[in-house]
Amino acid sequence: MPEAGPPSTEEIAAAIPDEASQTFIDRFRGEVIRPDDHGYDEARQIWNGMIDKRPAIIAQCTGVADVVEAVNFARDNDLLVAVRGGGHNVAGTALCDGGIVIDLSEMNGVRVDSEEKTVRAGGGATLGDVDRETQVFGLATPLGVVSKTGIAGLTLNGGVGHLRRKHGLACDSLESVDIVTADGAVLTADHDQHEDLFWALRGGGGNFGVVTSFEYRLHAVGPDVFGLFVVHHGDNAVEVFQQFREYAGSASENASVLPFYLFVPDTEEFPEEAWGEPAVGVLGCYVGAIDDAEAEFHSLRSITDPIVDFSGRMPYTELQTLLDADYPDGRQYYWKATYVDEFTDDLLDFAVHHGNESPSALSTVDLWHLGGAISARTQDATAFWHRDKDFMLTFEANWDDPDMNDENVAWVREGIDEVRRLEAASGGYGNFPGFNEDPGRAIFGGNYDRLVEVKTEYDPENLFRSNQYIAPDTDGD
Repeated sequence: MPEAGPPSTEEIAAAIPDEASQTFIDRFRGEVIRPDDHGYDEARQIWNGMIDKRPAIIAQCTGVADVVEAVNFARDNDLLVAVRGGGHNVAGTALCDGGIVIDLSEMNGVRVDSEEKTVRAGGGATLGDVDRETQVFGLATPLGVVSKTGIAGLTLNGGVGHLRRKHGLACDSLESVDIVTADGAVLTADHDQHEDLFWALRGGGGNFGVVTSFEYRLHAVGPDVFGLFVVHHGDNAVEVFQQFREYAGSASENASVLPFYLFVPDTEEFPEEAWGEPAVGVLGCYVGAIDDAEAEFHSLRSITDPIVDFSGRMPYTELQTLLDADYPDGRQYYWKATYVDEFTDDLLDFAVHHGNESPSALSTVDLWHLGGAISARTQDATAFWHRDKDFMLTFEANWDDPDMNDENVAWVREGIDEVRRLEAASGGYGNFPGFNEDPGRAIFGGNYDRLVEVKTEYDPENLFRSNQYIAPDTDGD
C-alpha cells in the first residue's frame, strides 16, 4: 500500500476548529483570504514564477496588532508560518503550503527624520518606497539594486547594493527594529535593548520573528550620482574581467562595481545587430564628485569600443530602477552565490565559459566587488559572517519557459558546485539561496552557533522555520 501524501491545503484549513478561525477573523482588521475565497490565486502570487504554493490562510495585515493576532493564531493551531514583505526572495519563502502567510505588503509606510538622518519603514516597504521618500532630502540608506525588492528580506540577510563599499550592507545602517516574536510579544530591538536579538537580525535571516518596521541611519547621497553601465562585446570578455580585476585592487570606496556576463537583450536600447550576442556588462555607482567618477571608471569604459555606454550623471532613484525591467513579476528565477578571496585566471575563464553555456539568454554570471565598508567591521559584529571576502560570485538563472526549469536549475547548481571546489571559494548568501538547500553554516559561518542560541531564546518551538536554516537547540546544551 502506498504511503499517504501530506495533507492538502484544504484538509489543513478544515482541521482548524471553526470557532478558532472565526475568532481570528473577527479580531483581525485586515483581509483574511482562504482557498475558496475570491482573489486567493492572485493573493498567493509572488515575484518568482517558479513558486506555486497554496497556503491555507493569507492574512493581509494592516498593522502590528494584526501581526500579533496572526502569530498567536499560527502558534495556537500549530500552523507553518511564512512572512511576506516584498515577496522577492528567490527561494519563495514568502509563501508556504498548507500554513499561514503573514502578509505585510500593506504595511509599507515610510517616515524620514531629516534632522536625525534616520528613516523608519514598514516591513512591507520596497526599496523604491524608501528611496522615494529619502531622496527628497538628498539622503539614502544602502539597500539593493532593484527597486521592487522588499527591504525586509534584503536587510535581514545582509543586503548588498550600490552603496555597499561606501556605506556597507543594508543591515549595517540598521538602527532598530520592531518585531513580533513567537510568543506574540512586541519588542523593540536595538543597540541597547534585546542586543542579542538585534545582532541576530542583522544578517541572520527571518528566523526570529516578524519584523514590522525597520529604522535605518541615512547618508548624504544624491539626488544625482554617477551611474556606470557599459556593455562590452563578448569577444573581449576575458580582457574586460582582467581589467576589472586590476581596477579592483585600487578602487575607491566611493565606488561599487559589478561586472557580469550576459547576452545582449533584444530591446531598442541596444543596437539590433548585437541582439543575442554574448557580452560583459559593467554596472556601478560612484557617490563622490562627478568629475572624480569620470576618472575612477575611465579604465572600465575604455577597454574596448563598447556595444553601448549608458554611464553618466543620473538621479540616484533612476540608478536604483535601472535593472527593474530585467526582473519582471512571473519570470522563472533560480539564483545561488558563493564568496571568493581572489578572482583567479582559472575562475575568470570558468565564469566566461559557464556563462556562455547558459540554457537561457536572460541569465547572467555576476561578480560583486565587496570590501570597503563591508570589511571594516569584524565578522562577528553582526550575524552576517562573510565580510572578509573580496568578491561574491553569483549565478543567476532567469528564464520564461517553465519546461526549461530543470536545465536552468542544473546550470546554476553545477556552476556553484564547481566554484566551491576551489580553495578560494566558500559560503553562500541568504538573498541568493537557491531553494535554501545549503546548510546554515554555509550562510552564517562562525556565527552559526550564536544564532542557534538566539533562536533557542526567542523561538524555542521553531514557529518561524520556513527557511530551515537555524533550528533551536532542543537538547538544552
